[in-house]
Amino acid sequence: MALLEVSGLTMAYAEKTLYEDADFELQVGEHMGIVGQNGAGKSTLIKILTQQVLPLAGRIDWAKGLKIGYLDQYAEIPEGMTLVDFLHTAYQDLYDKQKRATQLYEKYAETMDDKLLERAGRMQEELDAADFYGLDTEIERVITGLGLEAIGRDRELEQMSGGQRAKVILAKLLLENDDVIILDEPTNYLDVAHIEWLQDFLQDFPGAAMIISHDFDFLDRVTNAIIDVSFGKITKYRGSFKKAMHQKEERAEQQLRQYEKQQVEIEKAEKFIAKNKARASTSKQAKSREKMLARMDRVDPPSGNPVAKFNFPYIETQSANALTVTDLSVGYEQPILEPVTFSITTEEKLVFRGFNGAGKSTLIKSILGLIPSLNGKADFSPSAVVNYFDQDLEWDNDQQTPLQVMQDLFPTIQPKELRTRLAGAGINAENAQKPLFQLSGGEQTKVKLAIMEMKPSNFLILDEPTNHLDETTKQALHRAITAFPGNAIIVSHESSFTTNLADQTLDVAALSHQKEDD
Repeated sequence: MALLEVSGLTMAYAEKTLYEDADFELQVGEHMGIVGQNGAGKSTLIKILTQQVLPLAGRIDWAKGLKIGYLDQYAEIPEGMTLVDFLHTAYQDLYDKQKRATQLYEKYAETMDDKLLERAGRMQEELDAADFYGLDTEIERVITGLGLEAIGRDRELEQMSGGQRAKVILAKLLLENDDVIILDEPTNYLDVAHIEWLQDFLQDFPGAAMIISHDFDFLDRVTNAIIDVSFGKITKYRGSFKKAMHQKEERAEQQLRQYEKQQVEIEKAEKFIAKNKARASTSKQAKSREKMLARMDRVDPPSGNPVAKFNFPYIETQSANALTVTDLSVGYEQPILEPVTFSITTEEKLVFRGFNGAGKSTLIKSILGLIPSLNGKADFSPSAVVNYFDQDLEWDNDQQTPLQVMQDLFPTIQPKELRTRLAGAGINAENAQKPLFQLSGGEQTKVKLAIMEMKPSNFLILDEPTNHLDETTKQALHRAITAFPGNAIIVSHESSFTTNLADQTLDVAALSHQKEDD
């Protein structure tokens, strides 16, 4: 039985067609992965399915009566609401029902009206059926599973970082137990232990799911169907991610064979036409072949993905010691780490490891002087020029386009050069003119990396730069960091990304005063 039927779906922005006349279905029990390059239209598809955006054409038909949950990382949070209070809103209807039942019991005590008692009794049965009195246990299970302990139960959401808020919003969605859940990059901001917990949760989830992710190992473990969004088409495959990609490769090979065979036929026919069209004896045959070519259903060659390329410009340094950190104590009111001491010499690269909430970002911001340290010091060499990537996708004005942002930052550089830089990072001409808030997380990350490419430096600091990026772009970024002649500090929860990238590794988790939940 189809929970969702998509038919004739067409969506385009200016010069770029995302998909044309696309069809697919979501069946009961399917956990469907949504894959494709940054900018292919995955997030736009989710917005269409959740009625945030209207397509140019097509039908979106959900089965009646479904409860559909969507991971909206930009959801509005009521002012002053704490983590625990926010998670309890997942069961707001049950709390409202309990309140009404209590009111009915109170009225019954005054009036002794048996009808009031019957209504209250039915509500009580519904609460028992929903395991209302076990809700706190379930909330604690999810808090532990996603590592929210490190954030603090009584911490207000408006005081949290973007990554922390995203984890809390994910927790609420999982608690709501909808018929269908739609997750856009749910593993961002999660470390290995919490990703594994989420895998187990989704494997046991009885409802249907649609999941966008660039974490292919994660997708392979939690999906039983894949839709591939690429080159103006949406293609559905059954089975795990690896099986789907194998099927995709086989289709591409078959298409290439058909294309090459047809090209031989076309070339042969064109030569015959050119040779015989002017001859009276054979012109009729030549015209017949011309008509055949005009009617021929041409096979397109398999499309290749445009690959982003990055190059971080380098400034020579005059010092052998790039950075010295001595007994640095970081935190806000209380230290969250043991005092940190390390040093980096010229050209060395360092990776910070540790679970989310361990203090990696706080340590980086303290080293940079963006937040005051509690004790100790961090000294860059006098000739150090730092280029910093902040993981939060926050802009001074997200109504501006990428081109406008870059023009404001680099007013002396010609727009043509800025467009070229954006294009090299994978931002096409159309997206360069779109407001930032309309771009996907991957596209916004590419804009930030393009800005970094405009700043010559000798010390890169990148805090979770791979969040939102597709695999080919991650590989391009890895190559650029490796080729950079200067120093680098990289924070990443993806061990596959940091492999062969660092000369040193600092395990921040071992220094943390906060313990990771199993």
